[in-house]
Amino acid sequence: MIKFAGFGRTLAATLIVSAGLAGVAKAQEVTDEQIKTARSAIDAIGATSSFDNILPSLAMRVKSTFVQASPNHEAEINAVVDEQALSLAPRRADLEKEAATIYAKTFTQDELKAIADFYGSAVGKKLLADGPIATREIMKAAEIWATGVDRDLRAESSKKLDAMVGATKPAE
Repeated sequence: MIKFAGFGRTLAATLIVSAGLAGVAKAQEVTDEQIKTARSAIDAIGATSSFDNILPSLAMRVKSTFVQASPNHEAEINAVVDEQALSLAPRRADLEKEAATIYAKTFTQDELKAIADFYGSAVGKKLLADGPIATREIMKAAEIWATGVDRDLRAESSKKLDAMVGATKPAE
């Protein structure tokens, strides 16, 4: 259930941002060539791949709700919801087109090509795959570094302040 709550918040934020950008999106038209280049960039970075589970997750949630209300009809519910979900699957293309439109309006044609070229390269793919691991390790290193600096800052400041104001050490 926690996964659904997080998913719901992510979806809500995405929809709010999309709605906010929709007004801007209508004001600026994009060409088919811009959309095509934007799709290449989106595909290269996997910008919309996290949306692949939206429909299956929604279908599971709907099934769960309906089965709770009518547990004796689980087989029928599963069949109907699966059928309806499959019939809605083509609408995923609308989301892809919207994402491409947003990218086309956000980046120039040359920038989109550079993004697609870089992230389509071996180095770009490695960055996408290993970047999160490197970032996690950097965060660990920063935490260790901050702990050491905090310790040293407190110790050195305490020594100097003791000498300056004659403070006594707290009772042990």
